[in-house]
Amino acid sequence: MLSKPATVLLGIIYDKPINAYEIIKMLEYMNVKWWFNIADSTVYATLKTLCKKNYIVGNIEKNGNMPQKKVYNITDEGTGKLKETLRKSILTFDYDTNVFSIAAFFMNILSKDEQISLLNERLEILNKYKDGITSQMSVKWKNEVSDIHIVNVEKMKALVDAEIFGAKKLLECFK
Repeated sequence: MLSKPATVLLGIIYDKPINAYEIIKMLEYMNVKWWFNIADSTVYATLKTLCKKNYIVGNIEKNGNMPQKKVYNITDEGTGKLKETLRKSILTFDYDTNVFSIAAFFMNILSKDEQISLLNERLEILNKYKDGITSQMSVKWKNEVSDIHIVNVEKMKALVDAEIFGAKKLLECFK
């Protein structure tokens, strides 16, 4: 599975050939820094790594009097790895909600039918988490643990509820 920065960059490059500066500007436009901050240095380092793994290729381009720039294209291998990561990220619940948020931004790379299927599977997984957390939260349990423990478990349930809400909202896009 790809790292979060690699997934974001491959998702952007999948859409169109693009250079590093344009990727950084795209990240600013997407307001990524408010939910998953990627430093400019991380962009350059991740692009270098993706090239070494043959997930992208960089070609030098020169337009008129403008300086040369390296424009990146995704390879078939990179597309396959990106799709695999998106599928796994949708079907895996992690309290690091960025994993799913990144996948949600780029899941249109997958077919409509696959998106719907994966989101429905995600809802099943999330509902199992919610049921497990809820079953733990009995009156007896609350009397036996500290308030801090209760608040942390309630916070985990709230995160699961938020992920359920997000998956349902995404499914509404297909109606």
